[in-house]
Amino acid sequence: MTEVVGIVVGWEETFPNAFIDRVNQHSGVRAELAKFGGIREDHKKNYSVLVDRLSHQIPFYRMALKAQVLAGTYVINDPFWWSADDKFFGFSLAPKLGVAVPRTVILPSRGYSKDTDLQRSLRNLEYPLDWQAIVDYVGFPAILKPADGGGWKNVSKVDNIEELMREYNASGELVMTLQQFIDFEDYTRCICVGRDEILPIQYDPRRRCYIENEKPFLSKDVEKKVLDGCFALNDALGYDMNSVEFAIKDGVPYAIDFTNPAPDMDYYSVLPKHFEWCVDRMTKLVVDAAKGKKKPAHSHEYARYMAGQTTKSGSAK
Repeated sequence: MTEVVGIVVGWEETFPNAFIDRVNQHSGVRAELAKFGGIREDHKKNYSVLVDRLSHQIPFYRMALKAQVLAGTYVINDPFWWSADDKFFGFSLAPKLGVAVPRTVILPSRGYSKDTDLQRSLRNLEYPLDWQAIVDYVGFPAILKPADGGGWKNVSKVDNIEELMREYNASGELVMTLQQFIDFEDYTRCICVGRDEILPIQYDPRRRCYIENEKPFLSKDVEKKVLDGCFALNDALGYDMNSVEFAIKDGVPYAIDFTNPAPDMDYYSVLPKHFEWCVDRMTKLVVDAAKGKKKPAHSHEYARYMAGQTTKSGSAK
């Protein structure tokens, strides 16, 4: 029996094509671009594994992938968790895992839709905010960025309260975070696959590009902290495909961004040597998952009912 693997992608070309070709070199497994149409409520499994690199942009795909999980497909990454996750939760979780993060404060949206009754719907909101306490905690310079975003969109560096208020007032309906700026000495973006494979790459966030090094760019002590942080974060969050960024200052790696379940794997971006690593490790992950050698990180409560394991009962009143 041939196990079918699908990949959900948008503009990408280099990684999906190389990935499909590489998976198809393995016997008993066939990879293809996944196709979704009208999905019935009694949908049956038609993929063993699906790799999701686009559902954050296309809501229908997210719903379709949840139906695939319900049918028994291993979806990378878990669409239920991806729907629930946000970056501020990650910044709150990381210190509990022993991973250093910058001081961070979540801020309520500056603006609201026309349908929002401000008098009723914002009764639980503290107003005005204690801006002095916020900036005393975070300090300047600071980074103002969306609590649930990516791709460097709507990110700004602020050096004083006047700049902060100007940028915050222009943020519209976005939920923002204000975060301590780490004046880093080095920076790394780690590509993470399968919760057990980590590739630290030197990265320049100012130019937004990777740097290819023939020699290790991190000391052994810092590298261990980076790897330990990646393993802890991916295990806790359940990501099989992720990238984790660390800004390194005085020997301390601060986790800056680590909820990226569709990480950059483009040939021209991550550079040829790293691209080959991505294709190789992602291929191994999905082949193992298709053949039952790899299990999803998350279990879902509904699965107990489907397996007849629940003992709960009730009666009509």
